[in-house]
Amino acid sequence: MNREEKAAVIDQIADELSGSDAIFALDYRGITVAQIAELREKLRPTGTKLRVAKNSLSDRAADQAGVASLKPLLVGPTALALVRGDAAAAAKILSDTARVLRGPLQFKGGLLGGAALSPADAEAIARLPSREVLNAQLVGTIAAPLTGLARTLNALIAGVAVQLGQIRDQGLVGGGSGVPEPAAETDAAETDAAATDAAATADADN
Repeated sequence: MNREEKAAVIDQIADELSGSDAIFALDYRGITVAQIAELREKLRPTGTKLRVAKNSLSDRAADQAGVASLKPLLVGPTALALVRGDAAAAAKILSDTARVLRGPLQFKGGLLGGAALSPADAEAIARLPSREVLNAQLVGTIAAPLTGLARTLNALIAGVAVQLGQIRDQGLVGGGSGVPEPAAETDAAETDAAATDAAATADADN
């Protein structure tokens, strides 16, 4: 690999490092080429690329990408899992694969949001729920109070409707026949009084 080719590889790795949401450094000592290929396929749905390159190239790329804190991990056979997506899902795949292989592939550490990760931190991330599970839990948490509120409102509206129906049946609102109308009685009394006055006037004239 000549100087130009090395520079191109460094630029590519630096671009991948700077665009990653999380980076996991792994010791892949003892893992076969076929196992690496299989692991890459498993990681693909999580938006993760497994990069295997010479440490000297990754070291220079880390400087170029502004992630120099990754450089102490670039000792011995080191693969970089570059995550542009769900870090927990990627870490879980890596952890599960390491468990199945029983030896090859071990976390050396990494970076998450610019913060350095120890091997224990990486394993802890692997035990977190995936982003899809967390989203489902969040939706369920939000929907539960809304469902209760809807039920309460429905019950309140139903109660008001029942009370209005009872008021209507008792004739307390327009059209009811249960309560006599005072205005009608007043009009009749005034008519009787007017007739009596008229009769009295007629008698006096006679």
